[in-house]
Amino acid sequence: MRFGSVEALTALDIGVGEGVTGLVGANGAGKSTLIKILLGLLEPTSGTASVLGHDIATESAEIRRLVGYMPEHDCLPPDVSASDFVVHMGRMSGLPATVARERAADILRHVGLDEERYRQMGGYSTGMKQRAKLAQALVHDPRLVFLDEPTNGLDPAARVDMLHLVQRIGRDFGIAVLVTSHLLGELEKVSDHVIVLDGGRLLRSSATADFTQHTGGLLVEVLGGDTERDVLGEALAKAGLTCRPRGALVAVDPPPPGLSREGAVHDLVRDTTADLGLALVRIQPDQAHLEDVFLTEEAARV
Repeated sequence: MRFGSVEALTALDIGVGEGVTGLVGANGAGKSTLIKILLGLLEPTSGTASVLGHDIATESAEIRRLVGYMPEHDCLPPDVSASDFVVHMGRMSGLPATVARERAADILRHVGLDEERYRQMGGYSTGMKQRAKLAQALVHDPRLVFLDEPTNGLDPAARVDMLHLVQRIGRDFGIAVLVTSHLLGELEKVSDHVIVLDGGRLLRSSATADFTQHTGGLLVEVLGGDTERDVLGEALAKAGLTCRPRGALVAVDPPPPGLSREGAVHDLVRDTTADLGLALVRIQPDQAHLEDVFLTEEAARV
């Protein structure tokens, strides 16, 4: 996909299945552009795509009938109540009036706007507006929903609530979800599958579990600050482990052959901590994260 001399999406070959699929990338990576192409709102300069078996070039109206779309930006009429707006969107999607009202009441309850549904949306908080946008995307009982940055502008507590809603849609409601975010940690918590874009290019597409698999290393936390962390790290290094600070934790690499026996590294960490008089808070497996995909890509470019 090109905009003049700017190439927004390049040689992108992906598939989206059931459950929750996360589309992750920095701002400008091409996430919103891809969604608009799939909805038939932008015409690609090359390539083909289908949504629910329908060609985006010839059947975009049918795609939009079957798909729910929650846009990133604020698009709500301020002088209309959430109830009236969601009913209207249901009618626009082809629902009879009575069915649209019933569906609107039901879905507004599911997204947590039951008590606020008759208020004008101009007086809503950002979190309430995001829920109203989500409700209109679901009112016509779509088979697939595109959620573009649903946590945008939300405080931490509201982000958690929205992510729980996203999970419920994909796993309890049985609706396939494609959700975008530039916050990598969010998507690995809720997605079954993750697609990673960088500058319009596909970096990786695989099950979330493949991204977050156990690396073989450990993360260790002791009570105190950087001084206590560094004291433990230096002692573990003298004992033959390769380790480094990671925030408030000591990251320990997979053990050398002499400490490969199951539990040997745990025992060494525990005993070393006790010998130093430090208070051990936790030892946990070190898992890979989505950020590691970008770090690996950046290292390969150097």
